[in-house]
Amino acid sequence: MKLTILGSGSPEAYARRASSGFLLEIGDDRILLDCGGGVVDNLIRSGRLPRDITHLFFTHYHSDHMMDYARLVHAAWDEGAPPLKVFGPNPLAAITDGYFGPNGVLNNDLRARTELPQSQQVWVARGGTLPRPWPAPIVTEIHAGFTFQGDGWTLSSAQATHAEPILDCLGFAVEAGGKKFVYSGDTGINSEMTNLCRDADFLVHWCYRGSGEQLHPATQIFCPDPAQVADMARSVGVKRLYLSHFRVHMDSAEGHQMALADLTERFGEETGIVEDLDVFDI
Repeated sequence: MKLTILGSGSPEAYARRASSGFLLEIGDDRILLDCGGGVVDNLIRSGRLPRDITHLFFTHYHSDHMMDYARLVHAAWDEGAPPLKVFGPNPLAAITDGYFGPNGVLNNDLRARTELPQSQQVWVARGGTLPRPWPAPIVTEIHAGFTFQGDGWTLSSAQATHAEPILDCLGFAVEAGGKKFVYSGDTGINSEMTNLCRDADFLVHWCYRGSGEQLHPATQIFCPDPAQVADMARSVGVKRLYLSHFRVHMDSAEGHQMALADLTERFGEETGIVEDLDVFDI
């Protein structure tokens, strides 16, 4: 497995970090976990195109995890890619229809691109055929406990603790070639997610709270700090631990120093804070 960090930030607009997006490459499959704002730009910067993505899995539908969904699908469609396989909690089908359905927000764009003679000729000149169908992602709504068997890889899921009951929230584990990668999504520490992390070779865990930072109690219970994440990861045999989802105010030299001190003291040396466009072999 090869992991490319396409977005390591939060909902905050920030030049250094796009919102959440993580690309796994396994054989011929390109598996994107979440697709927040700026992820498509970083996908292109990494030397890949939207049409290269074969599978997209959503942990939940906060905007910073799905804002580039429509852009990814539309761009891949315009490149002539086959329909993208998309998986995520309810209401993925309604969200997709809200973008690409006959009354969706993109219906005027899609009508113009597929019905106007000048647009049809542009499409034909690029090698397309008529009539040109609209984007039609292959949507599968999933829930905690869902598993998927890919070509040489398996994805499993667990219940995250984050924004229920308004949003269903998941974390994912992907196993291939005897290795296990876990992406926590956004979650507090709970038994389901802790078990999903067990014996992971590589864990990317969200961190929305800096070392020693105190948040409102209603928020803090869902936001483990670096020390708490490190303790959890060590308790279940994780081999490499990296934090993501850093907020702007946490991203100072002092903030990194404090987080890394907690991580190394409580977990060990195989740890760090991911940056956009980092690449890891798992």
